[in-house]
Amino acid sequence: MTMRSHPPPIINEHQPKVVHPDRPTQTAWLSLFKRIVKNANTRYGLLWLTGGLLFCLFASDKAVLSQFQLENGTLLGGPVEIPLTVNLRQLNSITNGLAQVQEGAAAADTNEPVPYSFYIDEIEIKESLEKYFEEQANKQIFEKTLNIVCVPKARFQVIPVERCTATIEGHLEAITVLQFSPNGKLLASGSGDTTVRFWDLNTQTPFDEYGRAHRHWILCLSWAPNGKMVASSCKQGLIGLWIGATGKQHGTKLLSGHRQWINSLSWQPLHLNGSCRLLASGSKDTTIKIWDTHLFKTVFTLSGHTASVTCVKWGGQNLLYSASQDRTIKVWRTTDGVLCRTLEGHAHWVNTLALSTDYVIRTGAYEPSKERASDEYDHLDESTLQTLASERYEKVYKLFDTNGGERLVSGSDDFTLYLWKPETDKKPLARMTGHQQLINDVKFSPDTRLLASASFDKSIKLWSSRTGAFLSTLRGHVQAVYQIAWSADSRLLVSGSADSTLKVWNIEKRCLLFDLPGHADEIYAVDYSPDGQKVASGGKDKVLKLWRR
Repeated sequence: MTMRSHPPPIINEHQPKVVHPDRPTQTAWLSLFKRIVKNANTRYGLLWLTGGLLFCLFASDKAVLSQFQLENGTLLGGPVEIPLTVNLRQLNSITNGLAQVQEGAAAADTNEPVPYSFYIDEIEIKESLEKYFEEQANKQIFEKTLNIVCVPKARFQVIPVERCTATIEGHLEAITVLQFSPNGKLLASGSGDTTVRFWDLNTQTPFDEYGRAHRHWILCLSWAPNGKMVASSCKQGLIGLWIGATGKQHGTKLLSGHRQWINSLSWQPLHLNGSCRLLASGSKDTTIKIWDTHLFKTVFTLSGHTASVTCVKWGGQNLLYSASQDRTIKVWRTTDGVLCRTLEGHAHWVNTLALSTDYVIRTGAYEPSKERASDEYDHLDESTLQTLASERYEKVYKLFDTNGGERLVSGSDDFTLYLWKPETDKKPLARMTGHQQLINDVKFSPDTRLLASASFDKSIKLWSSRTGAFLSTLRGHVQAVYQIAWSADSRLLVSGSADSTLKVWNIEKRCLLFDLPGHADEIYAVDYSPDGQKVASGGKDKVLKLWRR
């Protein structure tokens, strides 16, 4: 039996196919047709005819029967015929029209077009269907209907940073960690000089008040998703709490309980608790502690790991994920501290974890694409913030399938990454290989579509977050890549390296966009502000640098 390969299934070239989608109103279909004719090449059209039948008419010579669907499996109408010559602009017009028809006729006149990217079997359509099939000439195609997955892009576009606008002194030793607040207005940094500093991004100067209670190197820093508080931890195993808006200490003492230093901090998500009251910490002493930051006491101590806990992540379904040098990842229930399951597979230390919902959990109620001024969030009550955060989280949670689900990725000293569905399954979805040295950092893009991993092998690799398939290698650094950060629109990636440079990468073209020298030594920490306006970096040269467009 011979297998049929290229070209794709072709519909009769002269007789248009009749298909039967869900039947919207005639007004909605006419509005859709007008929109497509207005915004796309008029070599084809979608017509609403008597009896509720959808015809696709073409002037091009070849057409393919296609089913448009969202990435969670939701179908956009029924199958439609489109020409192989259809380009991205035309695909966007069709998809927006189908989505508006599905939402209702009223939406067609009020909604702004959403930009989409399109995938067939996890491979992106770059120019046209015709070009896609030319590039996939060796691929066997058995489907009678071509499934095109439509992935919405951010409506806004982040302009890449390209110059250093401030070099701010203040720390007396290397800057080990830094992070923007959820709305991007404030910045906190931790240093080997034992202090936590807060920076006014308008005047580009440090706050007069800053955290001086620690007596050892600051190793971790984390903003609460409501933007009210910052937690820091030091090599002594103590946790400090600071008021984000002023830099003053919250309470009068540091949280103590760990016997060795703390490697990771993670706050309770805003959509689960409007005050973000609880905080998780993972330590070299092999334990995880959950703290009540209002009462300054331990709620749970989670024991089970047999070596240093390297990373903790608080998920959006009241589950806590912990990685360890014992080569395992454990899943805990935060409501009662019960161990749900242990994920095994790595052959060496697990260094880092990333959740598909990390970005939406980190930014809480703040939505970069909204026109609402970022300081307006400061005046909303806890209940409103929690509701806004919950709405944002649910949208991201349901991206992978209609029932929802978080994805977890782990990076290890064994040079591999594993992709997991940790809420329900102990077996990995994929094992990702290709790095030649240990993996130091991994992050999901804010739209959850891509994974980026940074390694001591001087490279950054991009992967599909759905299948774990390798997509591309970004090369340019000449020493180990320590940390990476995504722009809010998922179109840009910034990386910091031991070679003392920052690099900004164009993700669509998979290429270097800007090389940003300026630091005098290794860069340990880098972050992209959630509003997309700026990048902050710090490292061994003790100075904080701000980069803007």
